[in-house]
Amino acid sequence: MKTRTLWRTLAVAAALAAGGAGASHAQGQFPSQPIRIVVPAPPGGGTDLMARIVGNAMTANAKWIVVVDNKPGGNGIIGIDAVVRAKPDGYTLGMAPSGAMSILPEMAKTLAPFDVLKDLVPVATVAEQPVVLVVPAASHIKSVADLVKAHKAKPLTLGTAGAGSAGHLVGEMFGKIVGTPFLVVPYKGSAPALQDVVGGQTECMFAVPPGALPLIAGGRLRALAVTSSKRLPLLPDVPTMAEAGYKNVVASEWKVLVAPAGTPPAVVSRIATEVQKALAQPDVIARIISDGSLPLSNTPQQTAEFVKAEYARWSQVVKDSGLNKTN
Repeated sequence: MKTRTLWRTLAVAAALAAGGAGASHAQGQFPSQPIRIVVPAPPGGGTDLMARIVGNAMTANAKWIVVVDNKPGGNGIIGIDAVVRAKPDGYTLGMAPSGAMSILPEMAKTLAPFDVLKDLVPVATVAEQPVVLVVPAASHIKSVADLVKAHKAKPLTLGTAGAGSAGHLVGEMFGKIVGTPFLVVPYKGSAPALQDVVGGQTECMFAVPPGALPLIAGGRLRALAVTSSKRLPLLPDVPTMAEAGYKNVVASEWKVLVAPAGTPPAVVSRIATEVQKALAQPDVIARIISDGSLPLSNTPQQTAEFVKAEYARWSQVVKDSGLNKTN
């Protein structure tokens, strides 16, 4: 009897030890399958590019298998909803642009079947892309001060890539600050809007760098200022809006990696560590800068605070502009 009891005790102890080792091994082996980064936009855009830059770096550094899954549509609703509904195990992430995280919720709150602050867990910020205030190269406006003076004398037309775009909302915010709203001209995308600024049909625009930079370099547009907190490396001679006297006009279109709510904190931290490692690499930094963006590296907690603050800020801009009443 004593022998049987001894063997039973040893068997239980061995099983517990094996179970503990197995759990430890499984935790240490994350990920044990490919990680999917959902991009709520078509291939080739800025959000897609950032997902691929980060995914490729994680693959190279940690030997993880990371795949990008493009799910465009609904101004980002379809892709973000796919992340929200995914199993919260760290194997489905989303590369969310600022529009989907801080503008869309207020503009289309009756259409979006999720709450970005409750249904998603911020993992890491990745990059920020300011907009550039541009005018036609032939314009008599040479500076932000010139533009404000001309605008107060007679409201200027402001081209935008569409209602609710980053450039549109920055324009709304700037118009409120100077006390005179712009005459907003919405276009179906950045390219046609920029072409009309080049041609002089529209007087100014807050444009994203990828489309504006070639036109600036080619002498077809004049850059007056950027809305980042510091000058863009690709436009070292162009002042920030703060340097031009408008310290509150600091705004960027940012990208943040998110996971479904309920994803274990240890998994979130593990992924965030790899993202931060990637964003510290010179080749990754150079690739992000070449897109007219700046690396933006934060911990999960810092990312959560950043998203919450940006959500509150841009929701108010949407309300002030009246865009939430037309959607």
